[in-house]
Amino acid sequence: MIELGVNIDHVATLRQARRTWEPDPVWAAVEAHLGGADGITVHLREDRRHIQDHDVQRLGELTHIKLNLEMAATEEMTGIACRIKPQMAMLVPEGRHEITTEGGLDVAGQEQKLKAVVARLSEAGIVSSVFIDAELRQIEAAARIGARVCEIHTGPYAHAFFAHGRDAESPAASIELEKIRVAGRAIRDLGMRFNAGHALTYYNVQPIAQMSGIRELHIGHAIVSRAVMVGMREAVAEMKRLMREAAASPRTP
Repeated sequence: MIELGVNIDHVATLRQARRTWEPDPVWAAVEAHLGGADGITVHLREDRRHIQDHDVQRLGELTHIKLNLEMAATEEMTGIACRIKPQMAMLVPEGRHEITTEGGLDVAGQEQKLKAVVARLSEAGIVSSVFIDAELRQIEAAARIGARVCEIHTGPYAHAFFAHGRDAESPAASIELEKIRVAGRAIRDLGMRFNAGHALTYYNVQPIAQMSGIRELHIGHAIVSRAVMVGMREAVAEMKRLMREAAASPRTP
């Protein structure tokens, strides 16, 4: 059954605007769990712009669903992950001037470095994931470094969806969806788990959730934005309903 990992980074963004203790990301994680989330995702950035070290520590101790730590493949972040031991660590590219993660990790261009990081995470009992574009060379490189999960970057599809009539059947969106489908088949053929995420919303999520073999979607900004209006439980429950509805419909191969 398809699963939902809720990214709560922007709960911390709101808190950091005033440098207070509210809203508490751990409380948000509990509310997301009660709304039906299967996991919680946070990105501990090198500049600590939103999630802080103590947030990750408390989430690891207090949440009862799996924790996915997004991180750059640095010595500092690898050490933090091995100490806190989230259930999954997802290696992502990171730029200090970006608003959010833009583009997938170049696994093929830094295999030796990433293989060493994945080995350390594996020794600590942590499942390693990589956030990559829907490209065969990156998928094959992910398998070579020992990653167990590939999360396909859905940003190009999401941008095509909104730029072309908010229509998943537009030629531009259809091209991007096909790239993700092909990538998903290659990931599964190589024995890895097929996840996806980035820029998914209540309006564009279903064509992704309907894909054959997809295991988990990671969604943050759309859910936190809706939660401001209706509460975290309701926002998560509605996203989970849309995903399950799509997954139960005839699957696209």
